[in-house]
Amino acid sequence: MKAARLYGSQDLRIEKVQEPTVSSGQVKVKVEWGGICGSDLHAYSHGQSPEPHPISKQSPPITLGHEFSGTIVEVSDDVKSHKVGERVAIEPLIYCGECYACKRGYYNQCSMVGFVGLNQDGGFAEYVVVDQNMVHELPENVSFEEGALVEPTAVSFYAVRESDLKPGDSVAIFGAGPIGLLTLLSVKAAGATKIIVVDISEERLEKAKELGATTVISGLREDIVQQILELTNGGVSIAYECAGVQPTMTNAVASVKQGGQVMAIAVFGNPVAIDMGQLLYKGANVTSRLAYRHVFPEVIDMISTGRLDVKGVITKKINLEDIVENGFEALINDKKQAKILVRPTK
Repeated sequence: MKAARLYGSQDLRIEKVQEPTVSSGQVKVKVEWGGICGSDLHAYSHGQSPEPHPISKQSPPITLGHEFSGTIVEVSDDVKSHKVGERVAIEPLIYCGECYACKRGYYNQCSMVGFVGLNQDGGFAEYVVVDQNMVHELPENVSFEEGALVEPTAVSFYAVRESDLKPGDSVAIFGAGPIGLLTLLSVKAAGATKIIVVDISEERLEKAKELGATTVISGLREDIVQQILELTNGGVSIAYECAGVQPTMTNAVASVKQGGQVMAIAVFGNPVAIDMGQLLYKGANVTSRLAYRHVFPEVIDMISTGRLDVKGVITKKINLEDIVENGFEALINDKKQAKILVRPTK
């Protein structure tokens, strides 16, 4: 079968590899669509650790892709919870089940947490084998394209649910990439009224307006914080940091009101400084959440019932053979792109 295998920094190859086989407790999925994530871009740009993951035991080269949907084509004899023919989305977290976090149900905070598609062969392939607990059935009215968006939507949905947001609150979202746009949809569904989105890309800001932002602000302006404070009579209730860089974190902290909250969702490539004096005098707080836990069923239901219309985040659909030039390189160089979906088979 064909698979997109990452060997090192900017060394992603479409190769013929052995089709995977199921072991105890596993299912085999024919992949329909997969999404390219910011984590994939980071791995592509900077490479991965050469050390094998402590749970999956895999080391590079690894088949990328952790946002994907497909159809179950085989189950091991001991799997009773799923059957051949099911349309599914995959929750790709790898965790030990034994550490302090796992025993409390916080498997996303596992001391050895990893991802199918980053630490184990993933969904940029014709077929993939995953553990049965990673599989979530899709209703017939949820397309495979929407199914590929369940995973990134879960990231935003979980962060919004874990934040202090209440219906009627005002929010600012720093970063209008896929996670920022999905955060926009999630806060809108949760009842936020004023939704301010900040980004340096005019195209992404236009997309944010399409999806329901009440105000968009160019990240190139010098008066971003002043604008937000004026629009909200003193600051937003919650600022969602979805860019992962120092300027946006600085502006997020400065933009919240007395008693407000900054929820960091982005993965930061470098340490950032936070003005503790501002937090002290505002009585505000900064918190963060990694990935998700126990939310896939709710996200799928929200998509199925139309409360989360995620299709608008998709900006391009390509074939696996074109994943480097029209996928990874396009996302790096073309800021009007948001979510690019990849289909392994034509």
